[in-house]
Amino acid sequence: MKFLKAGILLAITLFTTSCESKIKNKIEPAKEVVLAEKYSKQDLQKYETAYFASGCFWCVEAIFESVKGVKEVISGYAGGTEENPTYEQVSYGKTSHAEAVEVYYDPTEISYIELVQVFFGSHDPTSLNRQGPDRGAQYRSIAFYKNPEEKKIIETYMVALEESGNYEDPIVTEVTAFTKFYNAEDYHQDYERKNPNNSYVRQVSIPRLNRFKKNFPDYLKKEVH
Repeated sequence: MKFLKAGILLAITLFTTSCESKIKNKIEPAKEVVLAEKYSKQDLQKYETAYFASGCFWCVEAIFESVKGVKEVISGYAGGTEENPTYEQVSYGKTSHAEAVEVYYDPTEISYIELVQVFFGSHDPTSLNRQGPDRGAQYRSIAFYKNPEEKKIIETYMVALEESGNYEDPIVTEVTAFTKFYNAEDYHQDYERKNPNNSYVRQVSIPRLNRFKKNFPDYLKKEVH
Protein backbone atom coordinates (compact mmCIF):
# COMPACT_ATOMS: atom_id res chain seq x y z
CA MET A 1 0.00 0.00 0.00
CA LYS A 2 1.29 3.43 -0.86
CA PHE A 3 0.99 5.96 1.92
CA LEU A 4 0.87 9.74 1.80
CA LYS A 5 4.23 11.38 1.55
CA ALA A 6 5.55 13.60 4.32
CA GLY A 7 4.24 17.11 4.25
CA ILE A 8 0.99 16.30 2.47
CA LEU A 9 -1.09 17.97 5.15
CA LEU A 10 -1.94 21.45 3.91
CA ALA A 11 -3.25 24.32 6.01
CA ILE A 12 -6.62 25.51 4.72
CA THR A 13 -6.79 29.29 4.47
CA LEU A 14 -9.75 30.87 6.23
CA PHE A 15 -12.02 33.19 4.30
CA THR A 16 -14.91 35.36 5.35
CA THR A 17 -17.12 33.48 2.91
CA SER A 18 -18.56 30.22 4.22
CA CYS A 19 -20.48 27.28 2.86
CA GLU A 20 -23.63 28.51 4.57
CA SER A 21 -23.64 31.59 2.34
CA LYS A 22 -24.83 29.31 -0.45
CA ILE A 23 -28.34 29.72 0.90
CA LYS A 24 -28.35 33.42 0.12
CA ASN A 25 -26.89 32.95 -3.35
CA LYS A 26 -27.83 29.53 -4.64
CA ILE A 27 -27.02 29.90 -8.34
CA GLU A 28 -24.48 31.99 -10.16
CA PRO A 29 -24.52 30.62 -13.71
CA ALA A 30 -21.30 30.77 -15.67
CA LYS A 31 -21.38 32.10 -19.21
CA GLU A 32 -19.66 29.01 -20.56
CA VAL A 33 -19.74 25.70 -18.78
CA VAL A 34 -18.23 22.47 -20.07
CA LEU A 35 -20.12 19.65 -18.40
CA ALA A 36 -18.61 16.24 -17.76
CA GLU A 37 -20.24 13.17 -19.21
CA LYS A 38 -23.29 12.26 -17.16
CA TYR A 39 -24.35 8.73 -16.38
CA SER A 40 -27.87 7.40 -15.96
CA LYS A 41 -28.87 5.45 -12.85
CA GLN A 42 -28.83 2.32 -14.98
CA ASP A 43 -25.30 3.03 -16.19
CA LEU A 44 -24.08 3.60 -12.64
CA GLN A 45 -25.37 0.27 -11.35
CA LYS A 46 -22.32 -1.53 -12.73
CA TYR A 47 -19.91 0.54 -10.61
CA GLU A 48 -18.90 0.33 -6.97
CA THR A 49 -19.82 3.05 -4.49
CA ALA A 50 -17.94 4.78 -1.70
CA TYR A 51 -19.09 7.42 0.77
CA PHE A 52 -17.14 10.23 2.41
CA ALA A 53 -17.69 13.50 4.25
CA SER A 54 -14.98 16.14 4.62
CA GLY A 55 -16.50 19.59 4.67
CA CYS A 56 -18.55 21.43 2.08
CA PHE A 57 -19.78 18.95 -0.49
CA TRP A 58 -19.12 21.38 -3.33
CA CYS A 59 -15.40 20.99 -2.63
CA VAL A 60 -15.48 17.26 -2.01
CA GLU A 61 -17.53 16.50 -5.12
CA ALA A 62 -15.14 18.46 -7.35
CA ILE A 63 -12.10 16.67 -5.91
CA PHE A 64 -13.43 13.16 -6.43
CA GLU A 65 -14.75 14.02 -9.89
CA SER A 66 -11.17 14.86 -10.90
CA VAL A 67 -9.96 11.37 -9.97
CA LYS A 68 -9.33 8.68 -12.58
CA GLY A 69 -11.76 5.77 -12.45
CA VAL A 70 -14.45 7.87 -10.78
CA LYS A 71 -17.52 7.90 -13.02
CA GLU A 72 -19.91 10.07 -11.03
CA VAL A 73 -20.08 11.92 -7.73
CA ILE A 74 -23.32 12.96 -6.05
CA SER A 75 -23.55 15.59 -3.32
CA GLY A 76 -25.85 14.75 -0.43
CA TYR A 77 -26.33 14.05 3.24
CA ALA A 78 -25.36 11.07 5.39
CA GLY A 79 -24.35 10.06 8.88
CA GLY A 80 -27.54 11.16 10.63
CA THR A 81 -30.87 9.71 11.63
CA GLU A 82 -33.39 12.18 10.22
CA GLU A 83 -35.23 11.14 7.05
CA ASN A 84 -35.25 13.29 3.91
CA PRO A 85 -33.08 16.14 5.24
CA THR A 86 -32.95 19.43 3.35
CA TYR A 87 -29.96 21.66 2.75
CA GLU A 88 -31.34 24.40 4.98
CA GLN A 89 -31.73 21.90 7.84
CA VAL A 90 -28.30 20.31 7.44
CA SER A 91 -26.29 23.47 6.79
CA TYR A 92 -27.69 25.15 9.91
CA GLY A 93 -26.93 22.12 12.07
CA LYS A 94 -30.56 21.20 12.65
CA THR A 95 -29.92 17.52 11.87
CA SER A 96 -27.29 14.92 12.79
CA HIS A 97 -26.30 14.54 9.12
CA ALA A 98 -23.10 15.76 7.49
CA GLU A 99 -22.62 17.07 3.97
CA ALA A 100 -21.30 14.02 2.13
CA VAL A 101 -20.66 12.55 -1.31
CA GLU A 102 -21.56 9.32 -3.04
CA VAL A 103 -18.71 8.21 -5.31
CA TYR A 104 -19.30 5.79 -8.19
CA TYR A 105 -16.02 4.25 -9.31
CA ASP A 106 -14.58 1.51 -11.48
CA PRO A 107 -12.43 -0.75 -9.26
CA THR A 108 -10.45 -1.87 -12.32
CA GLU A 109 -9.20 1.72 -12.66
CA ILE A 110 -8.93 2.85 -9.05
CA SER A 111 -9.05 0.90 -5.82
CA TYR A 112 -10.93 1.62 -2.64
CA ILE A 113 -7.58 2.05 -0.89
CA GLU A 114 -6.68 4.81 -3.33
CA LEU A 115 -10.04 6.53 -2.76
CA VAL A 116 -9.28 6.49 0.95
CA GLN A 117 -5.95 8.14 0.15
CA VAL A 118 -7.79 10.80 -1.85
CA PHE A 119 -10.15 11.38 1.05
CA PHE A 120 -7.45 11.84 3.68
CA GLY A 121 -5.13 13.71 1.34
CA SER A 122 -7.70 16.34 0.36
CA HIS A 123 -8.75 17.68 3.77
CA ASP A 124 -7.52 18.11 7.34
CA PRO A 125 -8.62 15.00 9.27
CA THR A 126 -7.42 16.52 12.55
CA SER A 127 -9.92 19.38 12.40
CA LEU A 128 -12.93 18.62 14.61
CA ASN A 129 -16.29 19.66 13.15
CA ARG A 130 -14.65 22.10 10.78
CA GLN A 131 -13.06 22.44 7.36
CA GLY A 132 -11.70 25.80 6.27
CA PRO A 133 -14.28 28.51 6.98
CA ASP A 134 -17.10 26.01 7.56
CA ARG A 135 -17.85 25.10 11.17
CA GLY A 136 -20.26 22.68 12.75
CA ALA A 137 -20.81 18.93 12.98
CA GLN A 138 -22.40 19.04 9.54
CA TYR A 139 -18.86 19.56 8.16
CA ARG A 140 -17.18 16.82 10.17
CA SER A 141 -14.80 14.26 8.69
CA ILE A 142 -16.36 10.82 8.15
CA ALA A 143 -15.17 7.75 6.27
CA PHE A 144 -18.16 5.46 5.77
CA TYR A 145 -17.67 1.73 5.31
CA LYS A 146 -20.08 -0.78 3.75
CA ASN A 147 -18.36 -3.97 4.86
CA PRO A 148 -15.62 -5.24 7.21
CA GLU A 149 -13.00 -5.06 4.45
CA GLU A 150 -13.58 -1.34 3.89
CA LYS A 151 -13.53 -0.70 7.63
CA LYS A 152 -10.18 -2.49 7.96
CA ILE A 153 -8.71 -0.49 5.06
CA ILE A 154 -9.79 2.81 6.62
CA GLU A 155 -8.57 1.94 10.11
CA THR A 156 -5.26 0.55 8.88
CA TYR A 157 -4.65 3.65 6.81
CA MET A 158 -5.47 5.91 9.74
CA VAL A 159 -2.95 4.08 11.93
CA ALA A 160 -0.31 4.54 9.23
CA LEU A 161 -1.07 8.25 9.05
CA GLU A 162 -0.88 8.63 12.81
CA GLU A 163 2.49 6.89 12.81
CA SER A 164 3.81 8.90 9.86
CA GLY A 165 4.39 12.04 11.89
CA ASN A 166 2.59 14.21 9.33
CA TYR A 167 0.11 15.47 11.88
CA GLU A 168 0.76 17.35 15.10
CA ASP A 169 -2.79 16.69 16.32
CA PRO A 170 -4.70 13.41 16.50
CA ILE A 171 -6.94 12.36 13.62
CA VAL A 172 -10.61 12.89 14.49
CA THR A 173 -12.18 11.29 11.41
CA GLU A 174 -15.21 9.19 12.26
CA VAL A 175 -15.23 5.63 10.90
CA THR A 176 -18.93 4.94 10.50
CA ALA A 177 -21.02 2.13 9.06
CA PHE A 178 -22.89 3.36 6.01
CA THR A 179 -26.67 3.29 6.32
CA LYS A 180 -28.36 5.69 3.93
CA PHE A 181 -27.44 8.52 1.58
CA TYR A 182 -29.83 11.32 0.66
CA ASN A 183 -29.20 13.24 -2.55
CA ALA A 184 -28.84 16.98 -2.12
CA GLU A 185 -31.06 19.34 -4.07
CA ASP A 186 -30.42 19.54 -7.82
CA TYR A 187 -28.79 22.96 -7.71
CA HIS A 188 -25.97 21.56 -5.56
CA GLN A 189 -24.92 18.93 -8.09
CA ASP A 190 -21.77 19.85 -10.07
CA TYR A 191 -21.97 23.24 -8.41
CA GLU A 192 -18.31 24.17 -8.69
CA ARG A 193 -18.19 23.40 -12.39
CA LYS A 194 -21.42 25.23 -13.13
CA ASN A 195 -20.71 28.26 -10.95
CA PRO A 196 -16.98 29.12 -11.14
CA ASN A 197 -17.69 32.78 -10.36
CA ASN A 198 -19.38 32.10 -7.05
CA SER A 199 -17.33 33.77 -4.31
CA TYR A 200 -17.07 30.63 -2.16
CA VAL A 201 -16.06 28.55 -5.17
CA ARG A 202 -13.36 31.06 -6.14
CA GLN A 203 -11.96 31.56 -2.64
CA VAL A 204 -12.29 28.11 -1.10
CA SER A 205 -13.38 25.31 -3.41
CA ILE A 206 -11.11 25.90 -6.41
CA PRO A 207 -7.97 26.49 -4.30
CA ARG A 208 -8.70 23.29 -2.37
CA LEU A 209 -9.08 21.37 -5.63
CA ASN A 210 -5.87 22.85 -7.00
CA ARG A 211 -3.93 21.83 -3.88
CA PHE A 212 -5.19 18.29 -4.30
CA LYS A 213 -4.26 18.22 -8.00
CA LYS A 214 -0.76 19.45 -7.21
CA ASN A 215 -0.16 16.72 -4.64
CA PHE A 216 -1.88 13.83 -6.44
CA PRO A 217 -1.07 14.25 -10.15
CA ASP A 218 -0.94 10.49 -10.74
CA TYR A 219 -4.55 10.11 -9.62
CA LEU A 220 -6.02 12.68 -12.00
CA LYS A 221 -8.07 12.11 -15.09
CA LYS A 222 -6.16 13.14 -18.21
CA GLU A 223 -8.55 15.99 -19.00
CA VAL A 224 -8.02 17.68 -15.62
CA HIS A 225 -4.20 17.78 -15.55
